[in-house]
Amino acid sequence: MAERMSGAERRVQVLAIAAKEFAAHGLYGASTEAIARDAGITQAYVFRMFRTKKALFLELVRAAFDRLSDGMQGAAEGKSGLEALSAMGAQYFDLLADRTGLLLQLQGFAACGDEEVRDVVRSCFARLWDTAEGGTRLEPVTVKSFLAFGMLLNAGAALDVEHVDGAWAEGVRTRIRSGLFEHITTEANR
Repeated sequence: MAERMSGAERRVQVLAIAAKEFAAHGLYGASTEAIARDAGITQAYVFRMFRTKKALFLELVRAAFDRLSDGMQGAAEGKSGLEALSAMGAQYFDLLADRTGLLLQLQGFAACGDEEVRDVVRSCFARLWDTAEGGTRLEPVTVKSFLAFGMLLNAGAALDVEHVDGAWAEGVRTRIRSGLFEHITTEANR
């Protein structure tokens, strides 16, 4: 029998369970039946809370991207330029330890064949871009390079390169210093 919880507590519980299910299996492979079973509720109750499986997935994908954008924004407060970029990069790197959040972002990208998902992920990525650009006031080409390195870090974290022995894995693990971005300017890239 399900433990008695308030609606808000139950929602938080279901979101935590669903995050792991969607991170592991994606939009199409995740099971709302498994989510309901693990929460000790009916599948109908899951749908009453979130309407559709896709709505639940999108809420989780948005939250994963929001944690990243909010963390980067907080790290850059009171800083600008390369100092802000360096702080954002350190925060980004630290947030990769949240494997569930990382995989939710990647599952969001993977499900972009669905127009509604693509629109949400575009919006989330636009916010990530705006956070990096607005928080640093650096040129778009610098922001692009920063986010490109971030995507490589995402891939490395998803592949769990911390536990892989090999020159390629060591290269992916190499920490990026803000000085790397000093030469990346619109003028230098004309």
